[in-house]
Amino acid sequence: MARLSRAETQERNRGKVLAAARDEFAELGFRDAKIDAIAERAELTRGAVYSNFPGKRALYFAVLADLAERAPAPLHPSSGRNAHDALGGLARAWVARLPDERPLGAELMPEILADERVQRPFAQLMKLDALLLALALERLQPPEVPPGAPPARLVRLAETVLTTLHGASQLAAAAPGFVEPFDIISACERLSGLALNDFWAPPPIVPPTQPTDEPWSPPEAIDLVRGESARLTGDGVVAVLGLHRLSAAEEAVRAGAAATIALVTSDPGEFAPLARLAIAELCGCLRQAFPASSLPRLQVVCDASGALAAAAGVSAVSDATETAVRIEANRIVARADGRGACHATAHALVHHE
Repeated sequence: MARLSRAETQERNRGKVLAAARDEFAELGFRDAKIDAIAERAELTRGAVYSNFPGKRALYFAVLADLAERAPAPLHPSSGRNAHDALGGLARAWVARLPDERPLGAELMPEILADERVQRPFAQLMKLDALLLALALERLQPPEVPPGAPPARLVRLAETVLTTLHGASQLAAAAPGFVEPFDIISACERLSGLALNDFWAPPPIVPPTQPTDEPWSPPEAIDLVRGESARLTGDGVVAVLGLHRLSAAEEAVRAGAAATIALVTSDPGEFAPLARLAIAELCGCLRQAFPASSLPRLQVVCDASGALAAAAGVSAVSDATETAVRIEANRIVARADGRGACHATAHALVHHE
């Protein structure tokens, strides 16, 4: 038998730790689970667990992210032809995952609430989720805009839908039997007609774009929105955003340019799986409820290693990073840094075309 490489051994051990942790969390819950017990279940040392995950909470986030990304899709998904049907399908897919007994993720929200350091990136991840849902709704059923009015948006509607769905999840965990799934589905369907007078306003101040001419050779990556290989070689905008700056993702898409968001963080061991979890929970349902043609043009990549950021010329990343580059013919032809960088680069791309 061929000897495993170091990378293969690490990947195998990581899988064993995840499987052991899933069983430990399912049996005892997050708070009572022990790293030593997880190591024993995995037939590894305590050090091997910590070499793959920086702590128990990071491991918990990783287990939940792995489950969300691997959740089986229905054999015959029902794609909505309008906002009413699509939101009903989204809610139906969401509540179908609510277990009758205490779920494995029951302690996720308490862990987020217990640490302010986690709350800020989680809040930004929810904003990104709302944007993704809104973009899908806008492509499926564009809102009417009076002549001369700013471009319409459905982000506030999406936020209301997600508030309903996440609230149902929390009550299903805290009060088993209280949530009536059919009522949640009906409520989300009716929300499709809610008018919130929501309009997009560009940022008041944007940095100038800097012309450049650099090679663009991106690594392979997964688009978390579609669950498939990201398309990174076409013309468009690539924005490198830290987890405190995810709300800037909207600025990258409102000009109409094709955009990819690379999520980066100063704590990839803990926050990268949290990001994967938040996006997988929504987008798994989104792919079931909306036709493929209505999925957002926006791509989202969890760039835990920083490889995509490095390809864009961003060598050091943090949760406050905001850099955007314009790609044309596999070259980086312009970049902008700081608040407003996404809008500046996307707007320049559209006008350049």
